[in-house]
Amino acid sequence: MARTCLAVVLAAGDATRMKSSKSKVLHTVGNLPLIAHVTHAAAAAGVDKVALVVGRDAEAVTKAASNEVAIPVSAVEQTERKGTGHAVLMARDIIAEGFDDVVVLYGDAPLIDPESLKAAITERGKGADVVVLGFRAADPTGYGRLIERDGALVAIREHKEATVEERAIDFCNGGIITFSGGEAISLLEAIGNDNAKGEFYLTDIVEIARARGLKCVAIEAPEADMMGCNTRPELADIEQVWQARARHAAMMSGVSMIDPGSVFLSYDTEFGTDVTIEPSVWFGPGVTVGAGATIHAFSHLEGAVVGEGATIGPFARLRPGTELAERAKVGNFCEIKKARVGVGAKVNHLTYIGDAVIGAGANIGAGTITCNYDGLNKHLTEIGEGSFIGSNSSLVAPVKIGNGAYVGSGSVVTNDVPEDALAIARARQENKPGRAHVLRERIAAFKAHKNSTKN
Repeated sequence: MARTCLAVVLAAGDATRMKSSKSKVLHTVGNLPLIAHVTHAAAAAGVDKVALVVGRDAEAVTKAASNEVAIPVSAVEQTERKGTGHAVLMARDIIAEGFDDVVVLYGDAPLIDPESLKAAITERGKGADVVVLGFRAADPTGYGRLIERDGALVAIREHKEATVEERAIDFCNGGIITFSGGEAISLLEAIGNDNAKGEFYLTDIVEIARARGLKCVAIEAPEADMMGCNTRPELADIEQVWQARARHAAMMSGVSMIDPGSVFLSYDTEFGTDVTIEPSVWFGPGVTVGAGATIHAFSHLEGAVVGEGATIGPFARLRPGTELAERAKVGNFCEIKKARVGVGAKVNHLTYIGDAVIGAGANIGAGTITCNYDGLNKHLTEIGEGSFIGSNSSLVAPVKIGNGAYVGSGSVVTNDVPEDALAIARARQENKPGRAHVLRERIAAFKAHKNSTKN
């Protein structure tokens, strides 16, 4: 029979050192809350259920942890802060439901790789009663040391309590512990608080288990997997690691990045093959880019679908609800919002398109805007296939431009334009011979009078 596993995720801490008005686990990496990274990793590792220990902002933390997670998440509240051992024991009733394995994770450590969790759970399945994830530190100062003897883990020693010999050990405690579900409650209840802070430390579980003749082992994982977040600089460090991982995965899947370090990705960014991304591009949540598309420099995309072979930017902004079909083009200094742009259509320069449908092969001239908002409501602009909108035109919604229609440059269009019609909506030009000379003299006289008044 398949083994069952419960993840107890500790997320009750405050954000004191973050100096934040919200729980630190609600801060984001890759536009996803820290806590959601952890629950997603647990699900990917094969965990069957999450017991979420919450405190501050309990409702919001629970919602974030449960969002788009394929396993059940049950929240339990920790009203007093008495250490990690005490926090895990808050999930006593859920642990008592009966699981083969219990793994303890931390809501502020979002970089844990599902493969590292799988390795710990697998090691438990081989017969170890307690499995601790550790890492090799170039500078172990400040970390708890994993003390091993004859291949077994005998203790976790805090740095300040370690001997000189123990401080020379570079194998450090990563904080993530997996232990037998059958032994879990008994081991947790045995943890005492006879220490300087009077707190119940989960790390004591190793020596308690050893005293009972249970088998304890430590396995190694990358140091980055264990990175925790207590301050804003640490949050920035975690973001850099996550972004590097995400960019590497994208490039390995067939995406070209000219300057990877300048590209910002979100947790759900999706790319087809042969996508090219130029420097300084920002992908917000909900972006999908089709095969062969090119995103030019300094573009900003969020909640948008980019079709195969489409071209974006430079300096373009795609806002939520944007859908670009195959080979569509959005050029420099253009903004698109809640609009569908058809196959091969072009929105080239200095243009705003909002709440609109643009047909295949249409051409939108420079400086065109869809006037979609009347101060209270948004209205739809429909631009037909093969139509041509001249530069500096304003299309006042709701309005419909028929297939193959032309709109003259500088027009303010307030009525529908029939298919294959030419619309010119601007004042008729008048030329007044000789008046330029008169106008220049008038301007010069005004300027001279103004200067004499100053003096």
